[in-house]
Amino acid sequence: MPKPTKGPRLGGGPAHERLMLANLAASLFEHKSIKTTETKAKRLRPVAERLVTFAKRGDLASRRRAMQTLRNNKDAAHILFTEIAPLVENREGGYTRITKLGFRKGDNASMVSIELVLEPVTPKVKSSSSSKAAPAAAPVEEPAEAPVDETETVEQSEPVEAETETAAADEVETDAAAKSDDK
Repeated sequence: MPKPTKGPRLGGGPAHERLMLANLAASLFEHKSIKTTETKAKRLRPVAERLVTFAKRGDLASRRRAMQTLRNNKDAAHILFTEIAPLVENREGGYTRITKLGFRKGDNASMVSIELVLEPVTPKVKSSSSSKAAPAAAPVEEPAEAPVDETETVEQSEPVEAETETAAADEVETDAAAKSDDK
């Protein structure tokens, strides 16, 4: 069962908030862009997105639901279903954009512009996920090290240790020099 949201509402009570959001949505659909406070725009965004989704369906039930939300504003509903819905037909959500404008002079409220995103969307080419998953599933085998002959003499292994010690000492010196250069 839906419960009312807790905390302060726009304009006082929940009925007044619904009325304000219906008027804001109607203005948004008629003018394609409106200037309002940030709080009102954030509350308007899901309402407008849902109404555009109804308009994309286009059936009678969706039209009635939109009319119910818009408080029987026939002009806004007509614009929504005939002009806006065909423009966002290929878009999968994200029908609105909020842009910050600054602060209002009188009460320093954060002002924003909320607008409909009506630019055509370019459909992304869906690559097959199996082709990406196949290389990840088959781990790359590293070449096995050649077996070491145990008959080697101790004299042959000692120079190798000496070479690795000098290489390690050189690395430590270069690291120390690099750290002193960074400071």
